[in-house]
Amino acid sequence: MRILYQLLVVLFLMLQGAAGQPFLPSPGDGCGVQNGRCFPGICRRPYYWIGTCRNGYSCCRRGW
Repeated sequence: MRILYQLLVVLFLMLQGAAGQPFLPSPGDGCGVQNGRCFPGICRRPYYWIGTCRNGYSCCRRGW
């Protein structure tokens, strides 16, 4: 029985960390919808520029 409680604690800690992370990008997040990431400055290899993020950063996507 004691191991069951320990497993529940581990499960709770794992779910607690993921609670604030959205599974899908929000509709207003154009960079996330295009599978991109926001970087300050310019995009460096292996990423290439696909647009601009809300905060003025470069929206970059990983190249092939």
